[in-house]
Amino acid sequence: MYTTPILQYMKKHGQKLDRDIAKDTGISLIKVRLTIAELQSIKEVSSCNVINFEDGVAAEGILCRLSGYIPPAAPGRKAAVPTVAA
Repeated sequence: MYTTPILQYMKKHGQKLDRDIAKDTGISLIKVRLTIAELQSIKEVSSCNVINFEDGVAAEGILCRLSGYIPPAAPGRKAAVPTVAA
């Protein structure tokens, strides 16, 4: 179906909600959900159901990310690890 554009989008943007993927790629929400289910069955994508509240209204969706993919660390300074005096 739409596996290639969705996988490319997720590699670029990381973990996203299904409605964000649909809005940004121009693919209908139903087709995105079907493709996510297909990708999840072949273990390309890991997903879970979520409920977000926007202005007091519940919005159900699917939060998904690539399986086994760890995005690179963000550039910039990192917090120092505190040392413990013995």
